[in-house]
Amino acid sequence: MSAERPPAGRDVDAAGTRLRVAGLGSGRPAVLLHGGGPGCTAWTDFAPVAARLAAGRRLILVDLPQYGASEAPEIAGPAASFHAARVLGLLDALGVERADFVCQSLGGAVALALAARHPERAGRLVVTGAQPVPAPCGVRSDTAVGARARAAYYGGEGPTPEKMRALIAELEWHDPAGLPEETVRLRYEASVTPAALELAACPGRRGVPEDLTGDLPAVRSPVLLLWGEHDPFAGPAYAHSLAARIPRADVAVLGRTAHHPAEERPAAYAALAAAHLDGHLP
Repeated sequence: MSAERPPAGRDVDAAGTRLRVAGLGSGRPAVLLHGGGPGCTAWTDFAPVAARLAAGRRLILVDLPQYGASEAPEIAGPAASFHAARVLGLLDALGVERADFVCQSLGGAVALALAARHPERAGRLVVTGAQPVPAPCGVRSDTAVGARARAAYYGGEGPTPEKMRALIAELEWHDPAGLPEETVRLRYEASVTPAALELAACPGRRGVPEDLTGDLPAVRSPVLLLWGEHDPFAGPAYAHSLAARIPRADVAVLGRTAHHPAEERPAAYAALAAAHLDGHLP
C-alpha cells in the first residue's frame, strides 16, 4: 500500500446513484474500477500504482455502488449491467466523452460490459482477474470462491482485522509476508460500515451474476488482460480463453502474484498498464 494519503473525494450523481469519486493527475482520462472483495475500494486496490499511472493522465478513482463511501442501493438484476450503467452516468456527469479503464476483478466485468455496449465511450482497457464468462471445458475457474469467502468473512463472530488479513493472504496475495498492515486496516474499515454490514446480512441485494459471452465480441477497445500467475479464482489459462473472445486482446502474466498484482508488484503492473494505455506495447 502506498504511504500517500488517498486523494480527497466528492459525491457525484451517476444515473441516479451517488458515487464517491476522487481525482489524481491531469491529461487523458483513465477510470480505475476496483474488485468485489469485502472492503475493496478504488484506493485500496490501486494505491500502490496510482502515482505511476497518474503521470500524464487524469485518474478517476471510483467506488462502485455498494462499496466504499458510495451509495448502496439494492441491485435486483444483473450486477455488471447495473454497475456499467452507473459508470456511464458518471462519465456523463463529469463531462468525459471517452475514457480508458484500469480494472480489478468485478471492475473488469463492468468495463467490458460498458465497452461492448457503448464502444464510443471506452478507450483502452486493462483488466485483471475478471471472470465475465464461464470457463471453457478444462480451464480452471471458480466463480463461487468470492461468495464463499464473503460468507466466511461475515459469518461466525463477524468481521475482524485478523479475518481480513487471512482472506487477503489466502486469495489475493501470493506472498502474504509482504501484505501491508495499512491494506488490512483500510479494507477492514471499509468492510464494517453500516451499509456494508447491512448488505452482508442481505446478500441477495448484490444483484445476480451476469454472463457476458454475447457481449465480448462487440468489445472493439484494445484490451490488456494483465493477470497474476497464481490467481486462485481463474488462472492464466482462463485469461487466454478470454482473450480468444475479444477481438483486440493481449495477455500479460506477472509471476509471483495472485489476484491483486497491482498491489503485490506495483512497479511491473504500472509499467505494463501504462505501456498499454499509451499504445506502446509491441
